[in-house]
Amino acid sequence: MTLRLLDEANYDAEMESKVLPALDACMTEGWMDPATVDWNGDALPKLDEPGRLHYCCYDAAKFDVLREDGASGVFRGAIVISHGFTEFARKYSEMAWYFLLAGYSVCILEHRGHGHSVHDVDNPSLVWIDDWRRYVSDFAAFADTVGREYACGEPLNLYCHSMGGGIGAAVMEHYPSLFDKAVLSAPMIAPVVGMPTWIARIATGALCGLGFGKARVFGHTDFSPELDLDEHKGASEARVRWFHKQRVDDVACQTNAATFEWAHQAMALSRAVLKPDMCGAIETPTLLFQAGRDVWVLNGPQDDFVERVREGGGLIEKIRYGKSLHEIFSMPNTVVGPYVNKILDFFSAPADSL
Repeated sequence: MTLRLLDEANYDAEMESKVLPALDACMTEGWMDPATVDWNGDALPKLDEPGRLHYCCYDAAKFDVLREDGASGVFRGAIVISHGFTEFARKYSEMAWYFLLAGYSVCILEHRGHGHSVHDVDNPSLVWIDDWRRYVSDFAAFADTVGREYACGEPLNLYCHSMGGGIGAAVMEHYPSLFDKAVLSAPMIAPVVGMPTWIARIATGALCGLGFGKARVFGHTDFSPELDLDEHKGASEARVRWFHKQRVDDVACQTNAATFEWAHQAMALSRAVLKPDMCGAIETPTLLFQAGRDVWVLNGPQDDFVERVREGGGLIEKIRYGKSLHEIFSMPNTVVGPYVNKILDFFSAPADSL
């Protein structure tokens, strides 16, 4: 189906007068305990403060009262969203709006250390994780319980971005039957680290071993309320400004910098996801979007991932937006329109249509 996009010239007004009130009217917030074991039943490291994980879910049935605004009136299942590094649930309000209009309930877990989920460091700008398996196990548990409940027996689909895409890929490898279809948008199959990944992995491992695991990675900074639009040239200024405003207004959403342990675990995740036998374990039909102007994740490992999934017999298609920045959903409507429609067409098509 083809949806009417939000008007970039009146983006704030449409978000505040139409999108957010509708989302709030059909939203349920919840909290879940973090996982204690991984997919093999092996115990995850014990944490001093396990805390709880925050999520937001949007019910398509409640949203359907807005059918006159373009809602489909047909329930198609649920889409579970895995967000990127330093992101939060509210950032995906526009995408949730489009998915709801298309007939899907939407469930968004805020990964550990992000948004209103438990943080393990005092500085709200920093992101720390002790073991990449924790992200994967937490998200799989969320999808298999909360996501399935909202799917109501209909398809359970995955949409993820950046770090969330690396997590999503690992979930598909270790839980092959969990999702019916998956979209990986500029996934962090491997992060940009400015040096060969194997060297960075050794260096960060050494620093963590010396007790610097919760220290800020070189070159990263605390969150600033000042927005530098030069970092987003080519993106939709309206979208970028709105995303930034959400961060300014909520200190819980001001994550902005990696710790050395997060960086070390990100590279360990990358190494695990790219193993040929794990790529070959993926059974979920997958659509991968690649951003040609990406400065946060590497395109090459995404290509390797696609090739290895295919070699293992999996169904996967890659669509490249050569002029897009990392956050494809932050681009102008000329990009976002085809992007959203390709996602919706993929989710509604027969599973073997790739």
